[in-house]
Amino acid sequence: MPPALLSTRALEIFRYYQAAVVNTLFGLSAYALLVWLGMNMFVAQLISHLMGMTFNYFSYSRHVFRASAPAKGRFVLSYGVNYLISLGTLALVSRFIASPFIAGFATTMIVSVINYFALKHLVFKAKTA
Repeated sequence: MPPALLSTRALEIFRYYQAAVVNTLFGLSAYALLVWLGMNMFVAQLISHLMGMTFNYFSYSRHVFRASAPAKGRFVLSYGVNYLISLGTLALVSRFIASPFIAGFATTMIVSVINYFALKHLVFKAKTA
């Protein structure tokens, strides 16, 4: 990979995780608040995921993948699949981690890596001239 392309990719990954920190704080805060209010952790995950999806679209499309064509439909589809992966991961992780807060955090960390590749290669494609 040429050095310029490597530095461009590294910058994009850096911006992805900058946005991801903000997005994660938003999503995990919503999830934690709903669980703290007594909501079932899977229902809380669904609601916080839907809220986060809207928030994330704007942060990723405007901060990380700025040079890409608009992709609302692919983004929603990607987040639907992302939710199913997240749900399965939460179910698996919660078997090993009793705290719904720590299980939710661990799930978020695992799924964020998958999400980057989905957004990069399937959702936010380069604009055509």
